[in-house]
Amino acid sequence: MSTQAKGLEALVKEEGRRGDSTRVVAITSGKGGVGKSTLAANLAYELSGMGFKVGIMDADIGLANLDVIFNVRAEKNILHVLKGEAGFREIVVPIEPNLWLIPGESGDEILKFSDATIVSRFLDEAQALENLDFLLIDTGAGIGESIQMFLRAADEVVVVTVPDPAAITDAYAMIKVISKSRDHVYLVVNQVKNAREGEKIFETIERVARSNIDSAFKLELLGTVREDAYVARSVKQRALVCKELANIAPAGDIRAVARSLGGKKERKMLDREQSGIGGFFKRLLGGL
Repeated sequence: MSTQAKGLEALVKEEGRRGDSTRVVAITSGKGGVGKSTLAANLAYELSGMGFKVGIMDADIGLANLDVIFNVRAEKNILHVLKGEAGFREIVVPIEPNLWLIPGESGDEILKFSDATIVSRFLDEAQALENLDFLLIDTGAGIGESIQMFLRAADEVVVVTVPDPAAITDAYAMIKVISKSRDHVYLVVNQVKNAREGEKIFETIERVARSNIDSAFKLELLGTVREDAYVARSVKQRALVCKELANIAPAGDIRAVARSLGGKKERKMLDREQSGIGGFFKRLLGGL
């Protein structure tokens, strides 16, 4: 049996697992260049190392690049599933034990499919992913409608920013838009000199949000990640920093963020008729 076949067998072999137990977490940012995709990939790796079954879906419309970060080759992607040209089991790429990549499409074609027959078939195919504990969605940056569709469909949203005035402003703009459709958002401050710098940035954004967004809305700091030149080098070398350089400060910080996210797995699901994998794709594709 091939390595990929063995990897997929590990994903689908558990019987009787409830697909609605999957936690769908969208990772986004107000602007590009803040390390969002690198953070998403390393978070997925750390969660899988904690024993969670983790899928990571590339939804960075126009810049689908997780296959490059993981240094794998994806022959087909989720668009082929929507077109009926492949099943989920054919496109999913095993990365590590408990970690699978769902390749994305460099374009917005994925969001053009709303035909009931196509969606129904797609949802049947998506059952191949129902054994996942987490599905991380690496979205694009900015407040465009295609990105907001992914954010509205997810169970949780994590906004990533850095200590740059423009990035902080854009992160707040993103949070304000998200607050119109949900009452809770996580924030990760990346590339900080130290934890206190990240905490101060969070406090600034949270203070402005508290003054301008409905009082029921909650912004929560999920963690901070320190800067290190080795992170940029690892990206160029197509290596996961948490795997290849596990002892440097940013790897430890990402590990802490993963532990925090993993610890919230049992937090009460959002009040929705359908949760998990099926509910996510139904919301994303407009329902039946």
